[in-house]
Amino acid sequence: MSRQSVLAAAVPSPEERRRRIEQERLPGNLMALLDAAADAAPDALAWNFFESGETITYAGLRDTVRRLASGLSQAGIGSGSHVGVMLPNVAALPLTWLALARLGAVMVPLNIAYTARELLYVLEDGDVEHLVIDQACLPALEALDRRPPQLDDRRVIVLGPPQTGRRSWDGMLQDGDARFEPPPPDLDDLLNIQYTSGTTGFPKGCMLSHRYWLTIGRVAAHRDARRYERILSATPFFYMDPQWHLLMALHHRATLFVARRQSASRFMEWVRRYRIQFCMLPGIVLKQPPTPQDRDNDVIRANVYGFDRARHAELEERFDLCAREAFGMTEIGSGLSVPLEAAEMVGSGSCGLPSPFREARIADDAGNNLPDGSIGELLIRGPGLLRGYYNKPEATAAAFHGDWFRTGDLFRRDAGGYYTIVGRVKDMIRRAGENIAAREVEAVVAALPEVLEAAAVPVPDPTRGEEVKIYVVLQPDHTRAGVPPERIVAHCAQHLAPFKLPRYIAYAAELPKTASGKIAKGQLVGGAADLRVGSYDRVEGNWR
Repeated sequence: MSRQSVLAAAVPSPEERRRRIEQERLPGNLMALLDAAADAAPDALAWNFFESGETITYAGLRDTVRRLASGLSQAGIGSGSHVGVMLPNVAALPLTWLALARLGAVMVPLNIAYTARELLYVLEDGDVEHLVIDQACLPALEALDRRPPQLDDRRVIVLGPPQTGRRSWDGMLQDGDARFEPPPPDLDDLLNIQYTSGTTGFPKGCMLSHRYWLTIGRVAAHRDARRYERILSATPFFYMDPQWHLLMALHHRATLFVARRQSASRFMEWVRRYRIQFCMLPGIVLKQPPTPQDRDNDVIRANVYGFDRARHAELEERFDLCAREAFGMTEIGSGLSVPLEAAEMVGSGSCGLPSPFREARIADDAGNNLPDGSIGELLIRGPGLLRGYYNKPEATAAAFHGDWFRTGDLFRRDAGGYYTIVGRVKDMIRRAGENIAAREVEAVVAALPEVLEAAAVPVPDPTRGEEVKIYVVLQPDHTRAGVPPERIVAHCAQHLAPFKLPRYIAYAAELPKTASGKIAKGQLVGGAADLRVGSYDRVEGNWR
């Protein structure tokens, strides 16, 4: 399907689509959605973990979820139980999530890369009572200097070979009863405590209900009034995106194709091989060498996030697909989205219009509305937001102006109602009275084909208050000699106003990351007595 044919398809207006999505009653819980899909398309393939060969039909999925829920119930897991889940991208993870949903229990997803320190924090902060863990992750558990007292070995469920004194995930599935029907959870019952990894401080657990997940699933499935039969998910299931991808598939009775892990070099090969129609497209695919097969795909919509606006049209032309910006957060689900047919917004940098079930506005620090064209914080409200941060009432209170959630992101709205992100409220560099969004500088530097990633931070300056420093990680086949500071400065000068130009440039082999893969800027600047040392000074033309 070509981009032109997608855009030419007749569909209701965004306003009409929004009205229809909001008017239809939500299912009572996640299990009601699964049951409806299994009734409507019992023999359709629900998912394909194509690297391991794990597949299942919708009828098989319902029966397997019931059996696993039965086994988990026999282990003492029930309504309201907090269950940590530390699994890679294997079918056992979504099966466990859906089984916990059937029980009315709460999943606490755990990053499989957690160290013992990070694992202990979430186990304790999330009041985890049971743990489902892959055998490969056991070293982190065993390295804990203490374990929450309620989490003894009989409450540890291992995916893999049987462990002495611990329960077996496979055994629970085998011993379960496919006729198991526990009392159904309510729409507003808690389903996830999903930890967000900010760039500073400890993560906070977002309390997400069945309503939250059903809302984001419906919006993703129906915002374009197109049918998706094959959906690709390549990010870890312990993050929120694959979870709503699965719910999107349930709405369409589609097949979710799941990769073990993200791969820029293989991504478009997967898209072609499985004739994917919806995906989240990593911008780094544009840095892969062109091939004659680039335009051979069936993508109807590809979501992109924070993509370089100057190369947006190039991305669409090279791969002959519709790439549309969107904005979401763990706390709000889907917040903004560019309509599929809004081709005129390509290259604008806009994140789109408010999603169904969401209202948006731009506000000052006190929560007062700002006029169109002004830069302020994006506030979002609507049904199905997070219920708050688990055990953190002060953080919850600080995150809201009344019932409006404070995203912490700076946006502006144009006269047509489209919202464009400018930067983070706390990720701004103030130079000589001018606010500089670190995100903008980073995007410009990262657009260089020789650059893998970049991070901009403020450097204290007695004259201008702050100067801009950029940390640069080069692509593996490039060196500092081949990409000197002068090249980076010249590129920035083409795309940034003079006051935004980085004064200091430093090269790094890699950037420190949080557990969820975000750049940990606190680690970049926290241990340095003088951030100028080891940097190239653009003004003085030398290395410090």
